[in-house]
Amino acid sequence: MRNAGLGALAGLVGGLVFGAVMAEIGYLPTVAAIVRTDSPVVGFGVHLLIAAVIGAVFGALVTRQRELLFWGLAYGVLWWFLGPLTLLPVLLGKPVAWDVATAQALIPSLFGHLAYGAATAAVLALLVHREREFRPGLLVRASAAGLLVSPVLGFGWKGLLVGVLVGASYAVFFGDPREGSGPALIRGAAFGFAWWVLAAVTIAPLPAGDGLQWTPAAVRTAVASLPGHLLLGAGTALVTGWLGGLSRAVFSDDVRHALEGRLAGGRVISVWHGVIAGLAGGVIFTGVMVAVGYLPVVAGLVGSRSAVVGLVIHLLISQVVGVTYAVFFRRRSFDPASGIGWGVSYGFLWWVLGNLTLLPVLLGADPRWSAAALAVSFPSLVGHLAYGAVLGLVYQRLEERVGPWHLTRSEATAARATARHEQTLSAAPALWSLITCVALLVPILVS
Repeated sequence: MRNAGLGALAGLVGGLVFGAVMAEIGYLPTVAAIVRTDSPVVGFGVHLLIAAVIGAVFGALVTRQRELLFWGLAYGVLWWFLGPLTLLPVLLGKPVAWDVATAQALIPSLFGHLAYGAATAAVLALLVHREREFRPGLLVRASAAGLLVSPVLGFGWKGLLVGVLVGASYAVFFGDPREGSGPALIRGAAFGFAWWVLAAVTIAPLPAGDGLQWTPAAVRTAVASLPGHLLLGAGTALVTGWLGGLSRAVFSDDVRHALEGRLAGGRVISVWHGVIAGLAGGVIFTGVMVAVGYLPVVAGLVGSRSAVVGLVIHLLISQVVGVTYAVFFRRRSFDPASGIGWGVSYGFLWWVLGNLTLLPVLLGADPRWSAAALAVSFPSLVGHLAYGAVLGLVYQRLEERVGPWHLTRSEATAARATARHEQTLSAAPALWSLITCVALLVPILVS
């Protein structure tokens, strides 16, 4: 009850933020229609009541989690699906709004729900006294990492500034979780999405004096910078972790951190597991590529147009990506759910990095980051998500069969159970959910 009460209070604050957005976009009369009126004042009161109730549910569910930002963002997206797309039409005597056109018209509400989730999570974190040690060295490393990766947004001063701000805020929000390169990549990509909403969609249009530009047309224009922000966040998190590891290796004589969490076999075995898992995922992905006739495009990497050559190259790339997954996510998936979660998230990241960025560059073109290009690439997104799910699941099952020589099977099982519990208390499930939601939102943002 205490957690629910704190969540209700946090939800009220988040509701005030969201309410200001709803007043700006003129959505309060629609909420007021629940009680058969069109008064914005009544709508605001009903909105705050709903915000407090779902805030209480949020507090009861996640107060024990160690970090809340991504849980809040994922919760906001969930309630966008449940609220204006599902429950609100039903309460108004209409059919559910599960079509792209209606969802696109409700894009302003989507960003309002994200703002609600972020504000609710921030207030709840303050109420439960989630303190994080401030480390100037980490702030410098993360800011430097953001600066190094910022060219993905361009070489202008705005891109450099955003890179530094992303790095500095990453250090402030998350500290040094020491979670491994793979989870850091996914965390960074999700953080990059949050920064895209904040910087490209919300702040960038404000100097023109037109207020919030959360209309579908404005968002469709801003979506061209979404891949860059995703890569900026992922790269910043990855480089920050690498710089931290380099610092510990050079300046620390405590090697205990290098011995923690050894729940799998050697690195060579992990690489072979990555090859097998990547090949399995590539076979599944092949069905999508054949259906859309994309194999000749892949064959263009070696100057050919043969579908057979494209298939061979595709399977080779699938194995290479599988090896990188093994390097980044070794000892990070402790059950099939976590394997699929990391795999799907990694598949989405490779859709942005591979299909939208590296492939066109290697073919002599510019990255395909426009809204039209993202819309055309949607079948490839589906294939990458399927590839990632198979990759993560197969790799997890293979890794689970290999235990360190010094542990019995029961001890290894107990160690995995402990690690799985620790991962559940982290933001990992929220990261998987948020990245999946971002993937599902792509056709809505670009249509």
